[in-house]
Amino acid sequence: MAKFTFNLPDIGEGIAEAEIVAWHVKVGDMITEDQPLADMMTDKATVEMESPVSGIVTKVAGEAGDVIAIGSMLVEIETASDVGDVSDVSHTTPAVSAEPVLAATVADEVPQAPEPVATLEVVKAEVPKMQESPALQSPATITASPAVRARAKDLGVDLTDVKTAGGHVRHADLDAFLSYGSGQGYRASASAKREDEAIKVIGMRRRIADNMAASKRHIPHFTYVEEIDVTQIEAMRTDLNANRGSKPKLTMLPLLIVAICKSVPQFPMINARFDDESGVVTRYGAVHLGMATQTDAGLMVPVIRDAQDRNIWQLAMEIGRLADAARNGTAKSEELSGSTLTVTSLGPLGGVATTPVINRPEVAIIGPNKIVERPMFVGDSIEARKLMNLSISCDHRVVDGWDAASYVQALKKLIETPVLLFAD
Repeated sequence: MAKFTFNLPDIGEGIAEAEIVAWHVKVGDMITEDQPLADMMTDKATVEMESPVSGIVTKVAGEAGDVIAIGSMLVEIETASDVGDVSDVSHTTPAVSAEPVLAATVADEVPQAPEPVATLEVVKAEVPKMQESPALQSPATITASPAVRARAKDLGVDLTDVKTAGGHVRHADLDAFLSYGSGQGYRASASAKREDEAIKVIGMRRRIADNMAASKRHIPHFTYVEEIDVTQIEAMRTDLNANRGSKPKLTMLPLLIVAICKSVPQFPMINARFDDESGVVTRYGAVHLGMATQTDAGLMVPVIRDAQDRNIWQLAMEIGRLADAARNGTAKSEELSGSTLTVTSLGPLGGVATTPVINRPEVAIIGPNKIVERPMFVGDSIEARKLMNLSISCDHRVVDGWDAASYVQALKKLIETPVLLFAD
């Protein structure tokens, strides 16, 4: 017998460490070559590590939530003697999973250059055999890796109950189901008393928690809210949708993005990032717009590159594409980093007003709220008008209150007179 040491490989340029999100093996398990060992999360992605050899697991690096350095021991495996005469073999070649890469960054500390992401093929797993419990069998439309199916079986989870955008259930979907989603209802009926649960904050949820805490700790926020009459722009949007043909359906968001991009050149301090360690503010000419998107795994911020160069239909298409990619776990790392300004919207949940948290190291975030119809004085008469509050949170170290208010007033003018959106 020989001892094989699987060291955590370099799974991303410039990455020094990774967090253990989930183990798929434990000490004493007999494993086969290519069997999933653990899910590891970096600042940019979650990668499923696979075993390069068969054998018995004799040691693991830690538990879920622990952070280990690149190159350090992840798993020790006792292998057959034909692996080699050397008693301690170190392995550092990445083992790439057949599951899609799930990018995990929420707010990068500095702009990231686009990084190549391997195209990974999702393999459709076989339907569980008849000897398994009928309650745990999934229809042919549900696909999952053997490791996911085994984990679901151990937990007593029916994969048909797990929500996933593309029909392929991953470990991240299972985690979201158990910890933050409908899985809580799965454990106890609505009429039963719920048991207390202690849930360790790891993976995507810990990344979000760390970024939001850093933002509130380092950035002196202030929020300005203005009411905007969106009656005309909503009427225009209705007309455009009625005659859109094969183009994507327009929401308010593409029109708001056009207004944001047209008004930014007058207020360059809004479209900026602040490196507070070096004391440097970088004002960007292009608008790389972050779009806060809720997914089953948590909040992600895909980025619309060069939003100022796109028309409303191109923006609508890119919004849909990026939102789908974020929700089904196929977004590339460069699509989730490098934003210069962020928009966050709760859609129909909108609320009266929001005080959004800045996506550090950006210096501003814009939050449109729910559109409501209310009576309003128009001249000497009272009319029913569609109104929307617009919130903006800013970093007071970089943006003064006067600048934020002036910028929102410029947005208000464009939105309330929508013909100006299309005027040069």
